[in-house]
Amino acid sequence: MDTTQRTDQQRAADRRRRELLEAADRVVLRDGPQASMNAIAAEAGITKPILYRHFGDKGGLYAALAKRHTDALLDSLRAALDAPADRRERVENTLDTYLAAIEARPQVYRFLMHPAEGSSGDQGFDVGKHSAPLLRRMGEELAQVIEERVDLGPDSQQLARVWGHGIVGMMHAAGDWWLGERPCSRAELVRSLADLLWGRLAAAGDKLGGPGF
Repeated sequence: MDTTQRTDQQRAADRRRRELLEAADRVVLRDGPQASMNAIAAEAGITKPILYRHFGDKGGLYAALAKRHTDALLDSLRAALDAPADRRERVENTLDTYLAAIEARPQVYRFLMHPAEGSSGDQGFDVGKHSAPLLRRMGEELAQVIEERVDLGPDSQQLARVWGHGIVGMMHAAGDWWLGERPCSRAELVRSLADLLWGRLAAAGDKLGGPGF
């Protein structure tokens, strides 16, 4: 098999994988954590064994969907952090971006963060095994942003990781509670969380030579 043929086959496989993920997205938007492999296969117009061939099992499909949505969310968070604004406004915009994303697609959020709620024919998930890595990835990404932009003094790398994971944990816990109960408006929640973060963030200077925050 020559290189051109291998490349064409890889492109076809990548395209087919994207199509299957888009079909899975449609089912997840409708069914949330109850989305089943049978329903996803039917939506894609294939049999379940073919779906297994592409993703292995529901855990493999979950991982692919998680990467797809986490990548998109991180791109949105980076855009909020890079937008021209003062530091307080950037903090609020970043918090609001996260909350707006889970509010816009609550069924996707529940599929990713509460997969054990699924009660279709498929085996339920261990939440810690599947959703915790998403939060860890977001924490590390935010830590890198903080390390690049904010002067935290000695042990800045370690402190940036503490902040990154702490902020992500706060956003996740507060957002999960808010999405379920809707005790206040999104804007009110953003302001309250920003107030909680603001004291130390307001005091820290920009890192010398960094892009600023």
